[in-house]
Amino acid sequence: MVSHRRPTQSGLNRSVRVTAVSAVAATAAVTLAGTPAGADPKDTRASAKAAVDRLYGEAEQATELYNEAGERVERLRGEADRAQDATARGQEAVNRMRDALGAMAGAQYRTGSIDPALALLLSSDPDTYLERAAALDRAGARQALTLDKLRHAQRGVAQTRAEATRALTELERDRAVVARHKRTVEAKLRQARQLLNSLPAEDRAAFDRASRSGPGRDAAPDAAPGLPGTAPGSGRAVSAVAAVHQALGKPYVWGANGPSGFDCSGLMQWAYAQAGVSLPRTSQAQRYAGRMVPLSQARPGDLVAYRADASHIAMYVGNGQVIHAPYPGAPIRYDPVGMMPVSSVTRI
Repeated sequence: MVSHRRPTQSGLNRSVRVTAVSAVAATAAVTLAGTPAGADPKDTRASAKAAVDRLYGEAEQATELYNEAGERVERLRGEADRAQDATARGQEAVNRMRDALGAMAGAQYRTGSIDPALALLLSSDPDTYLERAAALDRAGARQALTLDKLRHAQRGVAQTRAEATRALTELERDRAVVARHKRTVEAKLRQARQLLNSLPAEDRAAFDRASRSGPGRDAAPDAAPGLPGTAPGSGRAVSAVAAVHQALGKPYVWGANGPSGFDCSGLMQWAYAQAGVSLPRTSQAQRYAGRMVPLSQARPGDLVAYRADASHIAMYVGNGQVIHAPYPGAPIRYDPVGMMPVSSVTRI
C-alpha cells in the first residue's frame, strides 16, 4: 500500500526558497559570467561598454536635474530669507505705530474730551481755546494718518508672511526633489561601476583610456584637418579657455563646480567665472547663455552641448578638440569635438 503524504507548509516554503535561489543564481551566472555558447566575446564586451555608456549618460541627465533643483533650492532659500526679514521689519514698524497710537489715545483719555462748541462757550479765553483746538485737530489728523499707515503696514506684513510661507513650502518640496535626483544619480553610477567591475581587467583599462567614441588625452592634441582652428575669440573667451586648461587632470565629481573637482556644466561655469562671466548652473541653461553658431564656425571658448537634451557640455579649444569633464573616474581632459552627437554650439 502506497502512502500519500501531504507536504507540510514548512516543506513547501523550503521548496519555494530553493527554486527562487536557483533562479537568481542562474540569472547571475548568465549576466556576469555567461557568454552564450558560440557568442563572440567582442560582441559581449561591446554590449557591456554600450551599457556602461548608457548608464553614465543617464547619470549625467540626472546630475543636471540635480544641479537644476539645487539651484532652485538656493534661490528659494534666498526668497524665504528675504521674506522673513521683511516680515520682521514690517512687524517692528507695526509695533511702533501701535505704541504711538496707544500714547495718543492715553493722552486723550487723561485730558478728557468734550464737545468743542461747549468748550468754546465755557471758555474764559476763546483765543487760547481756538489755538488749542487747532492743535487738537492737527493731532487728530496725525492720528488718522498713523492709523492709515498701520493698516497698510499690517497688510504688508500679512503679504510678506504669506510669501515666506510659500517659499519655505516650495523649498521643502524642492529639497525632496534634490534628494530624489541624488539617489537616481548614485544608483546609475553604482550600476555602471558594477558592470565595469564584471569586465576583464584589460577591458576596464581600455574603457578608462577611451572616450565615448575616441581616445582622450591630457596633453594638447595635434591639429585636426578640416575642423575649426584656433582663431582667438573674445577676451572673456580667451580667459575661460586659459582657466579650463588649468583644470586638466582634475577629477570628475558629479554635482561639483570646482575648484578641486567638476561635473560637465560645473566646469563650464567655473571656467567662465574666472573670466568674470556668470553662467547658469546646468548644461541645458548654458546652451542658451549666448549666441548659437554652426559647429563649422566654432572658436575657442564656445560651449558645445551634446545629445538632443543638452545633458553634456564641453568647451571648444580649437583644432577639433574640446576640454570637458567626461564621467566619474575619468579626469578633465581633451576629446574630439565629435565624440557624441553635437546638439548646439554657443558663443558666450
